[in-house]
Order: sequence, then C-alpha cells, then structure tokens
Amino acid sequence: MTHPIQIILMRQLAGYLSVPLFLVDPSGDLLFYNEPAEAILGRRFDETGSMSAQEWSSAFTPEDHEGHPIPPEDLPLMITVTKKRPAFQRFFIRGLDGVLRHVEVASIPITGLDGAFLGAAALFWEVLN
Repeated sequence: MTHPIQIILMRQLAGYLSVPLFLVDPSGDLLFYNEPAEAILGRRFDETGSMSAQEWSSAFTPEDHEGHPIPPEDLPLMITVTKKRPAFQRFFIRGLDGVLRHVEVASIPITGLDGAFLGAAALFWEVLN
C-alpha cells in the first residue's frame, strides 16, 4: 500500500527522534513506531508489525490511575483519529514485556495540503518520578 508523502516523511522523521513516536493511518491502524517507543511498548516494531486500531489499543493495555482499563475510544490517539484534533493524557501502559509504565501521551492530526486527514502521530514518554 502506498501512503501519502506526509505519512512517509513522518515515519522518516520518527527514525531520527529520541522521543517515542507512534504513527497511525486515518482509521487508527498502526503504521509504525520508532526505536525509542520499543522500550516502552516492550517489543520491537519488526516483531509486531502493523496492527489494527483494536489490536494495538488492547495489546498495550492502557490503564487509569486506579488500574482500570481505558477504553480505546478514550485514548489520545483515538480521540485525534475520531475528532481530528490534538489530545493529551497521562495514564499507565502495560507493554508487551508485561512491565507497567506511567506515560504521558500527546497526539496530533496529520493533514495534507488540501486539508484531508491522513492519520495521526502520538509522542509519548515515561513519567519517572
């Protein structure tokens, strides 16, 4: 499948960033996450590959501050996909390595020159306090 140039460039940029980045298409399906994200998500992208929105939003097990699962539609990246606006949230995520980590996530929409919605990117980091 051929992706718009903006998505291709975002993936290329992600490879140079020291901040974890997660990239999805307009339906929320995972296209890529970078090497810094692998440490938090508990598995290399080469091992997981692309995933549907339903798969990744449950595989990485997001939890609120009381340990309750966060519904996929309440995650920043899915808010960005459905409402086409930036979103931010602090929560816990259990990676595929089984480790629970406290993270902050900021997601942004990616649009084409014509204003078409092309997907979204989430920058996230572990909260170490």
